[in-house]
Amino acid sequence: MDLHVDLHDRRDLAGQIYRGLRARILDGRLRDGEQVPPTRELARRLGVSRNTVSVAYAWLTAEGLLVGHGRAGSFVQNALRERGPRARPVSGVKLRPRAVWSALRVPPQSGPPAPYDFRVGIPDATLFPYETWRRLMARQLRATAMTAAYADPAGHPELREAVARHVGVSRGVRAEASDVLITHGAQQALDLVGRVLLEAGDRVAVEEPGYPPARLLFQSLGARVVPVPVDSEGLEVRALPDDARLVYVTPSHQFPLGIVMSPARRRALLDWAGRRDAVIVEDDYDSEFRFGGRPLETLHGLDRSGRVLYVGSFSKVLLPALRLGFLIAPPSLQRELRLAKQVTDWHSQFPAQAALARFIDTGALSQHLRKTRRVYEQRHARLSEGLTRHFADALEQLPSAAGLHLCATFPRGGARLERQLSQRARDAGIGVEELSRYFAGPPTRHGWVLGYGGVTADRIDEGLRLLRSRLGGAL
Repeated sequence: MDLHVDLHDRRDLAGQIYRGLRARILDGRLRDGEQVPPTRELARRLGVSRNTVSVAYAWLTAEGLLVGHGRAGSFVQNALRERGPRARPVSGVKLRPRAVWSALRVPPQSGPPAPYDFRVGIPDATLFPYETWRRLMARQLRATAMTAAYADPAGHPELREAVARHVGVSRGVRAEASDVLITHGAQQALDLVGRVLLEAGDRVAVEEPGYPPARLLFQSLGARVVPVPVDSEGLEVRALPDDARLVYVTPSHQFPLGIVMSPARRRALLDWAGRRDAVIVEDDYDSEFRFGGRPLETLHGLDRSGRVLYVGSFSKVLLPALRLGFLIAPPSLQRELRLAKQVTDWHSQFPAQAALARFIDTGALSQHLRKTRRVYEQRHARLSEGLTRHFADALEQLPSAAGLHLCATFPRGGARLERQLSQRARDAGIGVEELSRYFAGPPTRHGWVLGYGGVTADRIDEGLRLLRSRLGGAL
């Protein structure tokens, strides 16, 4: 290991080395069984004689904090180690973050999955094509494929071309490779858009209820975020504030209600943006998993003025851990978006980008989508049928024919039921998410948002039966 010891002056060098190592052993920075550097190597690093280091090691060995194993070297042992919390550095200065970070209320991180896991936004990791992906990554990690240079912030050229073709064929999005910017998922795409387009105090409209990470991100950038109600046709365009600079929407599968924005509402939103000189950010959430009906044309496809930015991600299609997404933007913003990407993290990892490009171009992505779509369609049907069978008297399902979750509301006594029954569900090992958590303001609907990506079809039936039995007469 690289071991650094502060030597303040040339007096008592052995003592300084001894005290520095002793402190690291006692507070746990050097762990039990860890090897310390050979005396010759540490002496060279510190610019002292080997005998000086040997004396310090001998004192530590005598104290029982080091043990020698012949030619193998010296190792830490904790026979006399004082257990306790590691001391924190003392500081007389309290650094103050921007006020916005104190005001944000970020939802807590999810704990371990429940036995019946109906959490939202989680794909089934067992469906991921591990062997295919491993071969593609191995091909990219060869020395001949790697480079020591930093890469294009906009992304791997082959992946940008592949993404443009993919969304062109699957979603009717008209885009060239030069319009595509590769990101660490949809969230970074939104961050780049906000950095490039928004000034502090600009008004941003989001759906209510809606996707909390997007709302929180725009708030963190200093925007004034305004929740706009969603009805059975999608975002209520008439409720948009006149001075909104940007509107964030999920028209293909509104999160979390699952509503599809109607053609009339789409045209109204585009007309409104044209009159107000506003930007629309279209998050095509869960559009890959549609189980019925004809998919509507994207806002980006309908747009003729170049004011719709299209955001997508491979987190649900593949795995969130890959952190791969994309942003499609007009040429007028490309320079600034690339610059924003460069100054924040330069570029996403190139081997994974190249592997994904190959995955798309060989048809493996299409094959994977057909497989996963069949699996999720079966689970969607099981969950819908189960809710009807066990909860028709208490829950109203909202129409949904896509995605990885369903939403159901309590028509009567919603707030009380949502609070009480959600806790009962969790106590029974059933992971549900309350609809109210997706409201920025006071909730106007209460119910459950139930995902089926992390629970198999047979566990869906078991979980719903158990849930009904545990709720008993509370409904």
